[in-house]
Amino acid sequence: MLDLPPLARLPLLVLGMLSLLGGVLAGLARLDWPMPAIATSAAGAAGWHGALMISAFLGTVISLERAVAIGRLWAYLAPACAGLGGLALLAGAPLALAQGLGVAAAFVLLAASGSVLQRLVAPFTLLLAIAALCWLIGNALWFHGAELHLAVPWWLAFLVLTIAGERLELNRFLPTSKDAQRFFFVIVGLVLTGAAATLRDEEAGLALFSAGLLALAVWLWRFDIAQRNWRRPGLTGYIALCLLSGYAWLAAAGLLGLLGGFLPGHPWRDATLHAVTLGFVFAMIFGHAPIIFPAVLRVKIPWDPLAFLPLALLHASLAWRVIGGLGERYGMIGDGGLANAIALLVFILVMFSSVLRGRRGGRGEA
Repeated sequence: MLDLPPLARLPLLVLGMLSLLGGVLAGLARLDWPMPAIATSAAGAAGWHGALMISAFLGTVISLERAVAIGRLWAYLAPACAGLGGLALLAGAPLALAQGLGVAAAFVLLAASGSVLQRLVAPFTLLLAIAALCWLIGNALWFHGAELHLAVPWWLAFLVLTIAGERLELNRFLPTSKDAQRFFFVIVGLVLTGAAATLRDEEAGLALFSAGLLALAVWLWRFDIAQRNWRRPGLTGYIALCLLSGYAWLAAAGLLGLLGGFLPGHPWRDATLHAVTLGFVFAMIFGHAPIIFPAVLRVKIPWDPLAFLPLALLHASLAWRVIGGLGERYGMIGDGGLANAIALLVFILVMFSSVLRGRRGGRGEA
């Protein structure tokens, strides 16, 4: 079946980047930073920062990556719907339209993951399909009128299990005992049980969910190949440091969640949520981007040691924000949030600079 040419994938990535921009601006507006009108529009004022960042931006990027891996034209409907859903939120379109597009995106990703599972039954293909199902459940809850905080555990499970599935895929040739493999899926079951239990008893469910995140972080730290690679020079060592630092933040989120940090209204909620989404998820993005973007867009991205700069800024600013959240120092939370946004901007600039260097190098070789 026909695949989408690399140049035709670029508009889908642009849609995702628009959601990222809108989500960051909306988040800064919530932290009382003066922002352009788009940040205080329907998306910002109604509190759709999380929906823009998780379901729209990350949903677009993850489903685009999976569509490229699958190589089937219909699979690109997932990033298209996710990106258009984010655009609908930013434009102030009827909420049901954005929600419906999110459900459609997750359904297509689940179908694509199911088609891969039919061709190859393996722990990582099963886990990626489960992750897509979590995204669908979260979006369906939101579409059917559930309060947004009830969708959040499912959205987080989508992100965390997708990353865990990709790490399983990359580490599948490492020697791992049968007991460790079984324990891994016990942990996945704990995460899913916790997310499901929040629909009946939110406090108990979030405690189980947090325990699952903590156990998953420990498992990944122990068995990921990053433990062997973090001292190596260049891109390999950089990726390993991104991974290990992300696992540390995931463990921190699990610990904070066990103390109630995921509960709506809890003073540590900002710290707990961003330990997962910024500390874990974006550390993974920083590490995998030099590999994923060349595969998606067919561009060359040479290694640049400057990549350590946004990574260090991300972790330092997040630590500042988390300390502020734990101490209920709202000025520190706001300052940390602004520095988080700057870290993302610096990362994009470093990546763009590397792409330009790669293009110049390619022309020189020709």
